[in-house]
Amino acid sequence: MEKVEGNLLIIGGAEDKEGECSILKEFVKLAGGKDGKIVIMPTATEEPEKVGEQYDNIFKKIGVAEVEILKIDSRKDAFCMKAQKIIEEATGIFFTGGDQLRITSILGGTPVNHSLQKAYKNGIVIAGTSAGAAAMSATMIIGGNGEATPQMGILNMAPGMALVNQVVIDQHFAQRGRLGRLLAAVAQNPYILGIGIDEDTAVLIDSSAKLRVIGSQTITIVDAQGSTFTNVSELKPHQPLAITDILVHILPQGYGFDLKKRKPLIN
Repeated sequence: MEKVEGNLLIIGGAEDKEGECSILKEFVKLAGGKDGKIVIMPTATEEPEKVGEQYDNIFKKIGVAEVEILKIDSRKDAFCMKAQKIIEEATGIFFTGGDQLRITSILGGTPVNHSLQKAYKNGIVIAGTSAGAAAMSATMIIGGNGEATPQMGILNMAPGMALVNQVVIDQHFAQRGRLGRLLAAVAQNPYILGIGIDEDTAVLIDSSAKLRVIGSQTITIVDAQGSTFTNVSELKPHQPLAITDILVHILPQGYGFDLKKRKPLIN
């Protein structure tokens, strides 16, 4: 596992926005609290004004004085010097839900993307929920039938933002029955850890590549590095997957995982 430079808060979607808001409060804390400057990036959604304003209201209610919605809807927008400056001055960056392919296809290779990578390497916290979570990894899941039997052809994958490497992330995990497609993803390269994050649950990955779980539900980590057999390379579309000797960890709030050592951290 490569060293993780900054701090990532990866949220499984449908996080609490009206009650305790524990996950969003954790993001605000990491971003400097009341004195932070939070930038909301609704690039994933086709309703950036509506979604951006929703989070703007939440963060201001929590107590952040300076919140800015950075609307980037095209690759042309992602070459804007002003947008780069906004990112460089942020103490926390928040990606909303929507469609993760919009994030990578609009930002990939642009100056704004370079500014995001620089901010991350400088230790700024970057958070993403739902689609914003899926886009964090170097390879991301962009679609697929989560409820199907694990088989060839049930998921589509694409390059992600590569803020964290050697993992693949799935969100809305237990709520949408996505274990099958996460297994299919890691079967294609068993060295990559699969991380499934439930709704109203998040993982915080720090600069030491240690992961901490927060929120009301659980995360599921699938480690197939020790697998002794898989038939994935021999399958035709829709034939069922075989994979043996894999590890599955279920971790609720308060537990963690060392991504370098591939070991759960038990309190």
